[in-house]
Amino acid sequence: MVVGCKSECNGSNRSEELKCSGFNCCQSTIPSRLQVFSAEFRSKNFQTPKKECKYAFLVYQQWFRSNMIDPTSVLNWGYVPVALDWAIYKNLIQNSTEMFELMRRRSESNIVNCYAYCEDGWYGLRYPRSLNWSLFSCDCAMGYKGNPYLSCQDINECEDPKRHTCQNKWDCQNTEGSYNCNKRKSQMKIVIIVISTSLGVLSLLIITWCLYKVIKKRNEIKHKENFFKRNGGLLLQQQLSSGENNVQKTKLFNSKELENATDGFNESRILGKGGQGTVYKGMLVDGRIVAIKKCNTVDEGNLEQFINEIIILSQINHRNVVKLLGCCLETKVPLLVYEFIPNGTLFQYLHEENEEFPLLTWDMRLRIATEVAGALSYLHSPASLPIYHRDIKSSNILLDDNYKAKVADFGTSRSVAIDQTHVTTLVYGTFGYLDPEYFQTSQFTDKSDVYSFGVVLIELLTREKPVSSIRSQESRNLSTYFVHSLKENRLFDILDTQVSKVCNKDEVMAIANLAKRCLHLNGKKRPSMIEIVMELEGIQKVSHVQPNFDELEYVRKEEMGPWNDVSISASSCFELESASSVDVLPLLSYKSV
Repeated sequence: MVVGCKSECNGSNRSEELKCSGFNCCQSTIPSRLQVFSAEFRSKNFQTPKKECKYAFLVYQQWFRSNMIDPTSVLNWGYVPVALDWAIYKNLIQNSTEMFELMRRRSESNIVNCYAYCEDGWYGLRYPRSLNWSLFSCDCAMGYKGNPYLSCQDINECEDPKRHTCQNKWDCQNTEGSYNCNKRKSQMKIVIIVISTSLGVLSLLIITWCLYKVIKKRNEIKHKENFFKRNGGLLLQQQLSSGENNVQKTKLFNSKELENATDGFNESRILGKGGQGTVYKGMLVDGRIVAIKKCNTVDEGNLEQFINEIIILSQINHRNVVKLLGCCLETKVPLLVYEFIPNGTLFQYLHEENEEFPLLTWDMRLRIATEVAGALSYLHSPASLPIYHRDIKSSNILLDDNYKAKVADFGTSRSVAIDQTHVTTLVYGTFGYLDPEYFQTSQFTDKSDVYSFGVVLIELLTREKPVSSIRSQESRNLSTYFVHSLKENRLFDILDTQVSKVCNKDEVMAIANLAKRCLHLNGKKRPSMIEIVMELEGIQKVSHVQPNFDELEYVRKEEMGPWNDVSISASSCFELESASSVDVLPLLSYKSV
């Protein structure tokens, strides 16, 4: 008897190779009752085969199916098992008829395969028929193991990778006598694994992010506490808790509130920059518009004086003084919060000609001068702790919606005891407004503010800048230029045309007379701010004032000299005693005639 199979060496997919179904491998069932076995290889055209490695062997079918991974695995087999046919003779079994029926019924369950041998061959017992048999044989069906004459048990192919062709154990689903490769189950498990991994990574990222935020928040709080201590916050809290002198009016803002108010200190919110800091426009949560000053630096050696100044300035309540609403000390440099004055500075209205800053009438200028004088008189008043502004200039005088004056920028101001006549400090101020006596002695008095106010009066009269390179060398300083013009009876030549055309000459002479007295080299001979207020109010009330031309004559011994090149700069927001940059070429030039 000849049996055989056909195998092609062409490439094939993986699943076909595993079945050994004709690609690189083939198999054939051996008939029963075979006595001799021999193998022979032939090519398609019955030619002599090439000398190549070819294998043919007799093997137990179930074992082969379980161990056949791919054709190359045959190379690793040292031997293969075979199963010999054997049978039970009918005449050797007691109750052979009952035994035969029992095995036939088992065959019907597809668990046991039983065969009976008759005169013309073997017949399966799965279907009932009348057989004249002489012997029979049984074995466990595919997918089962055990003694077929007693009991066959299902094989769990999923437990042994060699018994199934699924990609992995999780794809395999065992069934009775067989198995299924459940791709959907595998995909679901993969999805579950991916989702679980993603959730795990996401949870880890969230936990890491939360830890980062917590640590960052703690560091921010720690930094704020350190800044608060360094900027004198503990001292201010102590003053606030004392409940004395209305210190409860000073409000402590937190940094977050002011950052939100200024949109993170956006450059578009900048109102102006100066030597002491940058001013931003902001809106608080209650809707109030404020000006927030971010100081450049702070002098750590004078924190007590700095805090005292904040408390004192926050108590100032005058209609012509910009109100200090509070401060923030938990930032690197202090933040001071003032009421917002929307209409710009007096300097802009006097020296910047455009539609945004129209020219001021004479009546408006006279009223502004009176309001500024009233504010300074209030600050100098001994009824409370006197305060010296130390930087009166037109750019520190703001105008509100009704063009009412507001004195601002107390960055270099100092409070003094009632019985104290002056304070001795390093020189601060702005060239063109600086009191010569203060510059020489470093002793700042209330009359030093008077001198600076006198320069502002001249600006209101002439619309000339305090320092101008357009004027001659000797007249570069406005106060010197004004003094020389008075001496040469050229006052009305230097007046602003807006003033000379519409004003009363007697009023102009009275203001010029007052400005001259404010600029006196001897501070003791200058009027006090209360006297200046009274004179200005009198000028406003009286239509004509007789000018005192005698007072316009200058004593040669006390003649004003020109300030040519002096540079004064303040280096901090409330820097009280620290060094500043002062460059002086000629100090005062005394001339004789």
